[in-house]
Amino acid sequence: MIENEKQRTELSEFGEFGLIDHLTKNIKLKHKSSITGVGDDAAVIGPGDKQMLVTTDLLIEGIHFDMTYMPLKHLGYKAAVVNFSDIIAMNGLPTQMTIGISASNRYSVEALEEIYSGIYLACEKYNVDVVGGDTTSSVSNLFIAITVIGEIDKSEIVYRNTAKENDLICVSGDLGGAYMGLLLLEREKETYKADPNMQPELSGFDYILGRQLKPEARMDIINLLRDNKIAPSSMIDISDGLASEIKHICKNSNLGCSIYEDKIPINIVTVSMAEEFKIDPTIAALSGGEDYELLFTISQADYDKIKDLEEITIIGHMTNKASGENLISRSGTSIQLKAQGWDAMNKYV
Repeated sequence: MIENEKQRTELSEFGEFGLIDHLTKNIKLKHKSSITGVGDDAAVIGPGDKQMLVTTDLLIEGIHFDMTYMPLKHLGYKAAVVNFSDIIAMNGLPTQMTIGISASNRYSVEALEEIYSGIYLACEKYNVDVVGGDTTSSVSNLFIAITVIGEIDKSEIVYRNTAKENDLICVSGDLGGAYMGLLLLEREKETYKADPNMQPELSGFDYILGRQLKPEARMDIINLLRDNKIAPSSMIDISDGLASEIKHICKNSNLGCSIYEDKIPINIVTVSMAEEFKIDPTIAALSGGEDYELLFTISQADYDKIKDLEEITIIGHMTNKASGENLISRSGTSIQLKAQGWDAMNKYV
């Protein structure tokens, strides 16, 4: 090796979040209207009381989706919804969208129309305007880049870094279903590759397949909290697994946490499929990802307001940083939480 030759560092050595931190560590905001940049679910832009939220996701064939089992219309719908979820995780309202698509000659105009039909369906449901975008050719595969703009009153923005010690940790819906849906689809894909005459065995698994192929953003939970006058002290959406997301809140808020295993909500179909794959359902919930539920903290003073609300479960509480980030098992043992979910540089790790 030549002495002055620069050493090559593989992307996988950093992982997704390490790479983001590395590439953005020297960014300095120059405009007063740039309230918050890299480091939360969406940027915050705007000089007045009404502020703008901006988020972008890039979906790449072979990394984020597999055309063997992903219907094009579902792909478009999901590409839109995962961005809406980032805006909602800031307590905001998604309002506009731009779409960027790069496709190889494997894809026809009709195929792209089907993707757009899914995007438009999502925009219709969530009342979002498509205001621009771009399309270009690709040497191989399909790339989709969605940018969503949202709005929120300055006083109502919820960040990741504002949790308080002793706050209750809450989650919407149930967890692990999307990952089990993915494993089911991958299994049936391998079966099909071995014998193209075989029919996939998907009957009875509509719930987990829907969680993977057609997720929803939880605007209903935001409205439910507002209706009950509950103000989250911090919030994030669960795209990379419960463990990864609570660790983000802990890191950004300079706190620790205790999550109780027996409180984590898991659907019975998810449990059944996990057992079939010989996977602990708790692992699926902690590390699976793509559930797009909301993970948030609230003051203990709001316990009576939230304890009986459907679709919301209290799963733990925030602690001081020295206590660490812990899962309290069903037997009462404290286990250090590890983020082992989705990593865009390595897929699932």
